[in-house]
Amino acid sequence: MTEQNHFQKGIRFLVVAAALVIIIGGINQAQSVLVAFLVAVFFAILGTPPVLWLERKRIPNVVAVLLVIAGMIFILMIIGAIVGASINSFYAELPSYQTRLQEQTSALKSFLATKGIRVDKYLLGFVRPAAVMNLTAGLLAGVGSALSNIFLILLTVAFILFEASSFPVKLRAVLGDPRQRFPQFTRFVSDIERYMVIKTLISLATGILIGTWLFILGVDFPVLWGFLAFLLNYVPNVGSTIAAVPAVLLALVQFGIGRAIMAAAGYMAVNFILDNVIETKLMGQKLGLSSLVVFLSLIFWGSLLGPVGMVLCIPLTMTLKFACENNAGTRWIAVLLGPETPLENTPALTNKEGL
Repeated sequence: MTEQNHFQKGIRFLVVAAALVIIIGGINQAQSVLVAFLVAVFFAILGTPPVLWLERKRIPNVVAVLLVIAGMIFILMIIGAIVGASINSFYAELPSYQTRLQEQTSALKSFLATKGIRVDKYLLGFVRPAAVMNLTAGLLAGVGSALSNIFLILLTVAFILFEASSFPVKLRAVLGDPRQRFPQFTRFVSDIERYMVIKTLISLATGILIGTWLFILGVDFPVLWGFLAFLLNYVPNVGSTIAAVPAVLLALVQFGIGRAIMAAAGYMAVNFILDNVIETKLMGQKLGLSSLVVFLSLIFWGSLLGPVGMVLCIPLTMTLKFACENNAGTRWIAVLLGPETPLENTPALTNKEGL
């Protein structure tokens, strides 16, 4: 009997593993559709609070949604006009920046040689500052591609917002008597919404401060680097560092080591104050994910969905964790995804029959 149970568990594991492989392959093949949908959900989460606020002011749901959509279109048009012009200029100047970076790298190699320090050519091959500029251009191109179907995205956002106020009623009808499960779901949705809104405000402040600081220093395309800092601030752990590298390199090309150090110091100060002090205080609590899971989720969702997956890796992983928590067979996965020291009173550890 015991051998039969082990055999059944083994078969179940193989079936689940095969299903996961098929699902991941399907997601990869449908990347363009899923990316557009996820971008729409992202905008919808940001648009839900103002829609609900307008409804509390006795404005009809249709009018409130149309006003929010109109505001999004207006903001996107302004960002597209300003940032788009900077991106085009950056692409035009990219070859000259790459050439100057290569010249500076060669000059550094010659200087080190005069001091008796010989740099192996193979080691130098790994240090290619020009590749950072190419990576930045590719990242911006990827974001532009994700927003290329903006009309379809905004149309999807509108339909999501139309359903936002009635969705709790539908969920209650589906669950029947959701006295236990529905509060858990409501708290989860509230956590996701809170995270996205706070992260967006912090990222916006980061972009504005970085852009202003680089403008003061005289670095080319401060609007572009501010937008990149805003965008990559969503990426946990490494986003702020990646956003700083191309701007610091450009400051080095334009003005030398002194101005580059000042640019880097500005990035460090802004990121420390906003991310480590203000954001931590506003969040009020941790994300419920371990540090290793946050890093691995960045790699996984980024490789699966591209730049949009990197930006939304935390909400996607939080959703996966919530889904695993509400199934007795997968609750152990939620525990593994959780913080390093799980709380004793978490449902994942105490409730054996489901929420």
